[in-house]
Amino acid sequence: MSARPPRQRVVVGLSGGGDSAVSALLLKRAGHEVVGIFMKNWEDDDSLTDSERHCTSAEDFVDAAAVADVIGIEIEHVNFAAEYKDRVFAAFLAEHRAGRTPNPDVLCNAEIKFKAFLDHALRLGAERIATGHYARVRELASGEVQLLKGLDASKDQSYFLHRLTQSQLARTWFPVGELPKTEVRRIAAEAGLPNAKKKDSTGICFIGERPFREFLGRYLAHEPGPMLDERGREIGRHVGLSFYTLGQRQGLGIGGTKSGGGEHAPWFVACKDLARNTLHVVQGHDHPKLLSGALSALDLSWIAGRAPPPGRYGVKTRYRQPDAACAFEPLAGGFRLAFEQPQWAVTPGQSAVLYDGEVCLGGGVIAHAEALQAMPA
Repeated sequence: MSARPPRQRVVVGLSGGGDSAVSALLLKRAGHEVVGIFMKNWEDDDSLTDSERHCTSAEDFVDAAAVADVIGIEIEHVNFAAEYKDRVFAAFLAEHRAGRTPNPDVLCNAEIKFKAFLDHALRLGAERIATGHYARVRELASGEVQLLKGLDASKDQSYFLHRLTQSQLARTWFPVGELPKTEVRRIAAEAGLPNAKKKDSTGICFIGERPFREFLGRYLAHEPGPMLDERGREIGRHVGLSFYTLGQRQGLGIGGTKSGGGEHAPWFVACKDLARNTLHVVQGHDHPKLLSGALSALDLSWIAGRAPPPGRYGVKTRYRQPDAACAFEPLAGGFRLAFEQPQWAVTPGQSAVLYDGEVCLGGGVIAHAEALQAMPA
């Protein structure tokens, strides 16, 4: 954490995990007045039995409260479930119905964690908010703020934060963004935080560890249809196009093994044809129909409030992938990216996030990927 003004009132989003706990601890040690907020974003599972429930919200709150007690700060439990359902989950379902694969974590950050949560924190008299994300904020001499990658490249979460605005980032601190994960765990252990050894959360809370298809089936109608290979032969049946994503290998039920070759090579989803209710699949991870040379994106959001100039940048088309070199071309209402090297399973509905070195510029939602080989009509 760089030099900051003396004592400020900071509201920290405590998730129950170690990263947010250490964030609160570091801010308290720096002399700030720290208040913890635990956000409940999902309550549709509240009527389920313990054996049926997958979201660990209640357990996470217990962990967050225990952390607040050790650090010596107040904690408040706030329910944003209605806002989450209206602003995030409705869009999540609409995208799946349209045959795309949305990323709800991106929208949750923009609409809940850095909007509803920020608004609540300001009502509590906060001057800043803080979270346990692995990212950084840099203020330029002009007063503009930049979103930077976390210093731990293996944990960087700037991809999920690319829709944040200048006003949101100007009030946000990411204390662990300047630390490697190993150091965060060391600090937590030395401070005796009760969740120091807690596993990192994966996925989004309302899905948790449950089978994704089972969860979506509670909310989406599904119409089975043919599963075709690249020669147009029906080799299986899908259970509903909404339950599949490009590049998917598991759960197809048509044979193939992870390490197999030839006729035993694994199958992957290459295309979803909503008009014909058809799922197209191909064999082999590096099949040309899984590779794209370019993409177009819409629904843009730029950290600086304006699009970057045309040129060469790095892009992530999914989380946890290295930046891919690309040529950026602004278009009316969107942009086009041409990759230097073909990219695998570029998926409509996911975010294409642009980078200039360590600076996250923003991005858009992938509308179309230009495959190296088109599927048959």
